Amino acid sequence: MIGLRSLLFQIAFLSWSTLVALYALIPLGLGRRAHIVSIGAVWSDGINWLLRVICDIQMRIEGQENIPAGPAMIAAKHQSLWDTAIVLRLFRAPAIVMKQELLNIPIYGSLCLAQGMIAVDRDGGAKALKQMLKDARAAVAADRKILIFPQGTRTLPGEHVPYQPGVAALYRDLKIPVVPVALNSGFFWPKRGFLRRPGTIVLRFLPAIPAGLDRDTFMKELETRIESANAALEAETRAAL
Repeated sequence: MIGLRSLLFQIAFLSWSTLVALYALIPLGLGRRAHIVSIGAVWSDGINWLLRVICDIQMRIEGQENIPAGPAMIAAKHQSLWDTAIVLRLFRAPAIVMKQELLNIPIYGSLCLAQGMIAVDRDGGAKALKQMLKDARAAVAADRKILIFPQGTRTLPGEHVPYQPGVAALYRDLKIPVVPVALNSGFFWPKRGFLRRPGTIVLRFLPAIPAGLDRDTFMKELETRIESANAALEAETRAAL
């Protein structure tokens, strides 16, 4: 039954995403960025509806009181496509730090550009870093939240991947608080694999790290908070499955 539900979800997800992308071409062609942002939130809602109805996967958001008003960085593990979709609903026009290669995907890349996402050329060296900081400053000036995955790639639950220096560069340059995030989406929409097992996806916002720490202290604090909170959440999830 789980296999059948997973197949039905995959078909429904791809169909829904294609429909939304095609519809978004209208405001994209008219240059109406605000409409594209709204469509992204609706796309996120549709995904969560499909997960709930087809796969019996619920969603719970915790710790929203820890999110500061105004600009802030949201730093999370990246275990699933769900992680990027949900922020389109949780925040107004979030600026997601993403791989530049994703801009090459037809329609999707154009929609990301139209929404002011922060595309990073990971092989671009100092020039790429300078452009990332420029784009991030523009997002802060527009009072937007910035989502970054400090490890730079999707991971499996329990997998350890080094934290990349880009998050430290943004923290030092932007001088805004950073909200660490724990999540368990990889149990239900894994990096690899087809099955969507029933349960509850939890996204847990942790207390913010204030601006102004030195680089080493910040990186240690960020990794410690995320890894310890994620380990606790993963233990809770395994016990519930």
